[in-house]
Amino acid sequence: MKQSSLFFLLSAYFVNAQTTDSLQNNQSLRDTSIEEVVITAGRKMEYISKIPSSVTVINQKQIQEQLTFTTDVSQIIGNLVPGLSVSNNKSTNSGQTLRGRTVLVLVDGIPQSTPLMNGARDIRTLDASVIERIEVIKGATSIYGNGAGGGIINYITKKNFSTKPISGLSSVGVSVNPYHSSGTLGYRASQFFSGQLNKFSYMLGGSIDYTGLQRDAEGVVLGQTDGTSNSYQNNVYAKLHYVLNEVSAMSLMYNFYNSTQHTKYISENGVFGESPTIGVRGVDPGENTGTPFNHNFILKYTNNKIFGNTQFDASLYLNSFRSMNRYVVSTKSWYGPGQTQINSNKKGLRLNFNTPFTFANMEGEVTYGLDFLNDITYQDLTDGRIYVPKMNMNSIAPYTQLKLDLTQDLILKGGVRYENSQVDVKDFTTLAKAADGSGAIAVQAGKFPYRGATYNAGLRYAKYKIFNPFVSFTQGFSVNELGRLVRSAKESTLTNVNTKPVLTNNYELGFSSRYDIFSLTAAYFVSSSEDGVNLVEDNNGLLRPERAPEKTNGFEITLDANISTKWKAGGTYAYVEGKAENEGGSKKYLSGSRIAPPKATAFVRYAPTAQFNFALNWLMTGNRDRFGTNAKGLYDGGTAPVKSVNLFNFSANYELNENWAMSLGLDNLFNQNYYTIASQYSANAANYVKGVGATGMFMVYYKF
Repeated sequence: MKQSSLFFLLSAYFVNAQTTDSLQNNQSLRDTSIEEVVITAGRKMEYISKIPSSVTVINQKQIQEQLTFTTDVSQIIGNLVPGLSVSNNKSTNSGQTLRGRTVLVLVDGIPQSTPLMNGARDIRTLDASVIERIEVIKGATSIYGNGAGGGIINYITKKNFSTKPISGLSSVGVSVNPYHSSGTLGYRASQFFSGQLNKFSYMLGGSIDYTGLQRDAEGVVLGQTDGTSNSYQNNVYAKLHYVLNEVSAMSLMYNFYNSTQHTKYISENGVFGESPTIGVRGVDPGENTGTPFNHNFILKYTNNKIFGNTQFDASLYLNSFRSMNRYVVSTKSWYGPGQTQINSNKKGLRLNFNTPFTFANMEGEVTYGLDFLNDITYQDLTDGRIYVPKMNMNSIAPYTQLKLDLTQDLILKGGVRYENSQVDVKDFTTLAKAADGSGAIAVQAGKFPYRGATYNAGLRYAKYKIFNPFVSFTQGFSVNELGRLVRSAKESTLTNVNTKPVLTNNYELGFSSRYDIFSLTAAYFVSSSEDGVNLVEDNNGLLRPERAPEKTNGFEITLDANISTKWKAGGTYAYVEGKAENEGGSKKYLSGSRIAPPKATAFVRYAPTAQFNFALNWLMTGNRDRFGTNAKGLYDGGTAPVKSVNLFNFSANYELNENWAMSLGLDNLFNQNYYTIASQYSANAANYVKGVGATGMFMVYYKF
């Protein structure tokens, strides 16, 4: 009997053997290869070994292992994706860049990011319990549209796998700080049902999650600014699938997610570099911060032979999202107290075709289509004042991607996408800076067209498993941080403000290798933009976008070893650095909010029996000290030195029988006392917060 584990049990139960909802005939593909396939890189199913770019796939087994000690999606991907900054232990993912640039987050291809006004809550947009796998495409790309300067994170949601009319999985568990437990008790529960009835299949379910009070390694309550102490996370999920005939099908997916903090503490500022900001008993007068709601709806139609051998899929989607920022008693941005919220409503249609062909004895295929998007994003205060007026973007983008097998093992890929967008901004008045209304500026806005083509090309030589090299050039297109430019207008017309899109060029060289028990990947990249956007702190302590040429570069390495049927080990290392150009031509390093320190990970997994297995994981973030102090002897925002942090976590799983299983996880296993990376580089007392101390989690699962 083959060795099994809780991970395989959960994975086999929930994960459909097909990687998309289409009816494409993939059985022979799955029978002849155990290679991972992805759909995000080229908007169609393809082997990773045939894609000329860096791709990381987090599979169901890895997600389940991480869920034994954390439920935070931003922490999960920060732990597992080389080149992605680690989580900052907050409800935002501010500073969690990919290769030093912003990332476009998708759920089943639906954009979650709000590049027009980035609220940095897009990575935490659904609960991990509904995720089948996570596909991460690294390097600038425009294949899904606006905002992917650093790459794409696509959460692929679960679908039915069972052939029975009804099956299910129940889970329930608790979490606690084992060293300083007072108030730290949290809980989690989820319930999912799935099944198949003739041509109809479904998955329905949801989860609730409560995070208790968070304390550092010494038992001190953490500072509360954008924190996750005493926060509730709820998720409702449904996916329905109906086979129309032997070549076509329809599916519908809906997901609701919210995560808000119901704090019982408020922050008491420390002194940056000397003492941390901590939590003290108190009441925050504002509304609960976090993500009050994130609705995703997608209706998809697939036909494998719409004409000839052409495959076609059409996706109609809606996304409605709100993020709530913290209440402030006073700020230099406006007069009086207030609390802002970012609102985004997107609706779109994706039409995608894939046609195979033969040319001069070479096999190939062309993927082509149209993307339609309407994105309305704005930021207002809860008292009704407008901070950023409605930015109404309409976009029509045709694209085509060519794949050609020049020889049996030499694959050429290339494509073009033409962005044709316009953002309409109505005239508005900036917020007053005093009680008498002074400081407000009446701004004439208008229409802002964004047009241009982006290109990509790459080669991969896939003959030898021991050396499978690739080289690629890709471009990304971003209308980035327009909201910050609008709200900080100092003139009566926006035509004098630089609102040009960011065009990013990404050059990459890498390879993968398999030999005996070892799997190795390596990649080196250079990413440049002639008119980038970097957030810098002005004299009033506010973040404003600065336009300047910039370049980032770095490398990533992964190594895994299947030592035996019981033992597996591996690790990763990623390094990135970046500079922007001053007006005089001199160079300066990009701040910590853009560039993460070097990151290394390692793991060892051991399964002594078919029913029991455990894993030990190590995460290290290195040093980065690139800046000096200012004229006042202080560090500007984002420029303070970062010192190395080493963290460990542990997970154990036991399968009692075919129905029952349980897991135990320990995050920050050795109760390390440390400051988060984001708090170190911030140079801001309010954000100078320590990391969470040791946290244990115990879960019980029941499958029927």
